[in-house]
Amino acid sequence: MTMKKKILAFVVILVLTTLTNFLVHAVLLQGVYQQNANLMRPPQDQSHAPFLLVGFFFFALAFVWLYPNRTTGGQWPIHGLRYGVAVWLLAAVSRYFIYYAIQPWPINTVLLQIAYEFVMMLILGEALAFVASR
Repeated sequence: MTMKKKILAFVVILVLTTLTNFLVHAVLLQGVYQQNANLMRPPQDQSHAPFLLVGFFFFALAFVWLYPNRTTGGQWPIHGLRYGVAVWLLAAVSRYFIYYAIQPWPINTVLLQIAYEFVMMLILGEALAFVASR
């Protein structure tokens, strides 16, 4: 990928990461998280919210940086899916099982987080592969 494409891919992934994380964690899992409110910061404590954007920034940076520079032909959808699954295993599955070992999250919450992030990583992988293939 050219530098121009990498910058475009970074912006696309940063925006998608922010939007999909909001959808998953603030909308779809909100009720589940409310059942475990004792494990979360209180809603009125917004002082740590900027760290979400910092985290999304570094995730997007690494996500684009680690994507292979060379992929075969017009098979970008397959490459995107495979990359999304690899990042999901590395970044979501491992993280949520580690959190489960450390914090008293219910296993059904952990499995929901992992499942939703699977879809999220497939979307991000496809978006990156699409941008890289153009």
